Amino acid sequence: MIVVVDERELVTEGYTSLFNREGVATAGFRPNEFNDWVESVADEDLSSVRAFLLGQCRSSEAPAKRIRDRTHAPVIALAEQHSLEDTLRLFEAGVDDVVRKPVHVLEILARISAINRRAQQQQDDYLQIGRLRIFNNGRDPEIDGEAVPLPRRERRILEYLANNASRRVTKTQIFNAIYGIFDEDVEENVVESHISKLRKKLRQKLGFDPIDSKRYLGYRLVTSGR
Repeated sequence: MIVVVDERELVTEGYTSLFNREGVATAGFRPNEFNDWVESVADEDLSSVRAFLLGQCRSSEAPAKRIRDRTHAPVIALAEQHSLEDTLRLFEAGVDDVVRKPVHVLEILARISAINRRAQQQQDDYLQIGRLRIFNNGRDPEIDGEAVPLPRRERRILEYLANNASRRVTKTQIFNAIYGIFDEDVEENVVESHISKLRKKLRQKLGFDPIDSKRYLGYRLVTSGR
């Protein structure tokens, strides 16, 4: 999920629509609402945020500092006009990138991936987990070099599991990351259906179930069958 902060509701709704077309869940806030939310939101919900976009705010530095107090997720500021003074101030506040509008959402997603790569000191935009190669740029995963076509939601669930391979993630965390924490039109149990279909496809290719699940503890990727 990507969180967009802007004083103008028209802007947050616009980005929500554009990101949804790319299969990326979003949540929009006005600055005052966001400040209250980021200070009180549970760690589990915050961990589902892929990145923050800061648009027009009276002071973008304040939201940036509040984000940095809670999470290391990428923070990108959207500038209406170029100003070296403003850019330097934003970087000082903890922003990872400053992008001048207009900017396409695909470029924003690419910048988020680039920031994550640098943070993880990785040169490749994929994760290798056993025979599975899982990309973070929307490409279908590969098994032994052969692409495995997946629907958008299943692919994003696999990406989320891969990026959290060192720990178990709950159904709620997966749902929040894929659908957003404010989507009341979709039931959380839809995650189980997506994972069931994803498991079947991967099992057919790998010969074992790569998604280990334990009741109450959640899911994680494994590299071999039990």
